Amino acid sequence: MKWRWILLTVWMTTSTVVLAGEKYIFARPEQRERYEQVLRQFRCLVCQNEDLASSEAPLAEDLRWKIYLLMQQGKTDPEITDYLVSRYGNFILFKPPWLFHTVWLWLGPLFFLVLGTVIVFRVIARYTHKGH
Repeated sequence: MKWRWILLTVWMTTSTVVLAGEKYIFARPEQRERYEQVLRQFRCLVCQNEDLASSEAPLAEDLRWKIYLLMQQGKTDPEITDYLVSRYGNFILFKPPWLFHTVWLWLGPLFFLVLGTVIVFRVIARYTHKGH
């Protein structure tokens, strides 16, 4: 009797793992590879520093499922990108396009790096000038 419960538990555990692994079924390995590449192009809107492929956020799971469905419908990569950008904006892209309203995404880090460097040099110059 005890062995039946153990076998039942092992069977249920392994069948759950197998079913979870088969959530996204592709006809060819190239399709799975394309799917993984597409996922790496988009930012998780919850985590913001992870791509959709590596994020464990529920929203990322929903977006992975939506991308899978779009691919099964025969949508191209640009069509998938247009779909996601139309709903979530350019921020979802790890490489947003150069547009007037997205220039801060590209130049913002450089601006703050230069600003920080200027502040550090001014503080150092002030302290070295007072010391003499």
